[in-house]
Amino acid sequence: MAFSWKRNLITLWIGVFFCGMAYTISVPFLPIFLHTELGIDKGLEAWSGITFGITFLASALIAPFWGSLADKYGRKPMLIRSGFSLSVLYFATFFVHDPYIFLIVRILQGLLAGFVPASIALVATNTPEKEVGYALGVMSTAGAAGSVIGPLVGGFVSHWVGNRESFLVSGCVVLVAAFIGLFGAKETNFNRSATRSGVMDDLKSAAHNRPFMMILGVTMLVATSVMIVEPLLTIYVLQMGGTQSSASLSSGIIFSAVGVATVIAAPRWGKLGQKITYSKTLFIGLIGGGIGNLLQLGTHHLLAFGILRFSYGLFFAAVYPALNALIVKFTDSSFRGRAFSLNQSATQLGTMSGPIIGGFLGGWIGIPLVFAINGLALICVAFFFKYRGPKVAAVPSSSPE
Repeated sequence: MAFSWKRNLITLWIGVFFCGMAYTISVPFLPIFLHTELGIDKGLEAWSGITFGITFLASALIAPFWGSLADKYGRKPMLIRSGFSLSVLYFATFFVHDPYIFLIVRILQGLLAGFVPASIALVATNTPEKEVGYALGVMSTAGAAGSVIGPLVGGFVSHWVGNRESFLVSGCVVLVAAFIGLFGAKETNFNRSATRSGVMDDLKSAAHNRPFMMILGVTMLVATSVMIVEPLLTIYVLQMGGTQSSASLSSGIIFSAVGVATVIAAPRWGKLGQKITYSKTLFIGLIGGGIGNLLQLGTHHLLAFGILRFSYGLFFAAVYPALNALIVKFTDSSFRGRAFSLNQSATQLGTMSGPIIGGFLGGWIGIPLVFAINGLALICVAFFFKYRGPKVAAVPSSSPE
């Protein structure tokens, strides 16, 4: 059967959907797990931030190693490795009763992660050049779609069965993603005999591409913004009057609101970006996300908070498709796979620092002020990129002169 990039795109989209679903079934409810199952009472915000962030720190540190192996042996093997490893670790979490052992498991999850970036790189390097932007825009909705279902499933499982059991469900779901990658994903644009690039060489090439470096900076700040409030949302629901028994379900619905908005709005932002440029849709998305965070500052009712999270998601849905499309615009095709690997490293650094910053700030100044700081930061990034960011969508060389 002839290779079909569209079939490959659909297969990998489904795999990422299940992987994103597995993550959001259990991980958003870590604060409740830490409190009710592991006995953390004092410093819950800080513990939540650390257990969120430590996984992404480990992932960011190990990513260059997995990237070098992907250059040599292919991205599909990295996808399969990650899927089966994460499944085992989700199952292992079910048996954890000590917070420090739980921290070790979270570190291992970071060290063995990589399903989503491997999938994105596989799409980026096995899709016709003229279709890459569209394909990556489609891929950006996969995790969001999974995040719609995941928190709802996780919320119901936590509420009706138990928070610990949600990790078993996550393990089963990510196992499905692993088998999809094993039997469904195809990799044709890969030269096994090619010389494996060094991490330092890749960094030097990227450093000579100023527009790409600016995009990496925005990516890291955006990831920080998203994750700075994630470990605090469940706690915020409790502070707004939610009972401990219903907190998982209420938080799951609120988590899903952003995912629903992203699935609805992201394709439309992608089409609009083709018309008015992705730089403009990125600006609109950042401004909308910033204002959305500021409006959440004064919300003290669960329904209103959920509506504001949904509205925030409608605008913020423009950000990641725009960033992915801009990477395609400002990198050479021969550097494309490595570019997305570096972009994932930037995302992981932001995803790592966000929960830690949010956890400590939430315990120090209060969760509402965290929303305020987050909103102002997004607005500042939007105007900085608008007036200091790249203006011409030229494709520079991937290697320094």
